[in-house]
Amino acid sequence: MSDLVTQLEALTNAPSVENLWQLHCDKLAEIGFDRLIYGFTRYRSGGSLGDPQDWIILTNHGDDYMEGFIGQGLYYNAPMLDWALRNEGAASWAMIGQNGTLDDNAQKVVDFNKKHGVTAGYTVSFRSVSERTKGAMALTARAGLDQPATDALWAEKGREIIVMCNVVHLKLLTLPYAARPLTKRQREVLQWVGDGKTTADIALLLELTPATVEKHLRLAREALDVETTAQAVLKAAFYNQMFVLGDDNT
Repeated sequence: MSDLVTQLEALTNAPSVENLWQLHCDKLAEIGFDRLIYGFTRYRSGGSLGDPQDWIILTNHGDDYMEGFIGQGLYYNAPMLDWALRNEGAASWAMIGQNGTLDDNAQKVVDFNKKHGVTAGYTVSFRSVSERTKGAMALTARAGLDQPATDALWAEKGREIIVMCNVVHLKLLTLPYAARPLTKRQREVLQWVGDGKTTADIALLLELTPATVEKHLRLAREALDVETTAQAVLKAAFYNQMFVLGDDNT
């Protein structure tokens, strides 16, 4: 069994986001890309990617880097993110600045990346299933690899890397993501709402009072940062927090 097939088998059988991401980071580090960022949004609209709190963000970069890149909003002017929003596939960071001088905001991102040793790599932009969704992954080459060396590495391993990244992306869309976790009871009441049940119906089914059902719905809305229960059902479904198996949280 080839090394690639072994890795794909492990990825497709990963039981959690954490396990999946660790498997991917470990394998790409072996190849030569030791720092990764994965980002996915379902709330893209025009030039906006939606509220960062609603994104799925996975990384093994340090906190200092992520605080600047995401926390301080530098991502918004990142040249390769701009490329990813307009394209699909994989692209070398050698293209940065090729089409003329970078504007001041983009140059600030490049300077920030240099300060943190993020100077050579590739960006993978995943195919979107709707106008509102977008996913991408930035792969930073390990220290000591410049962009020409990284391009040579990609020429040898790029197709395998793209396949692994695509599998990770698709698998992530099926796993519960708990940036805003719900309790078991909150999920239950949202599930029944999604099935068309009223508060009175749910109270009878779960042997609760209507006031208690309303409390769990309110807490679910607060956890998911939405205004209506319908929005809570939709967001919980987006993040695969509905009908979760083997979770005893109350």
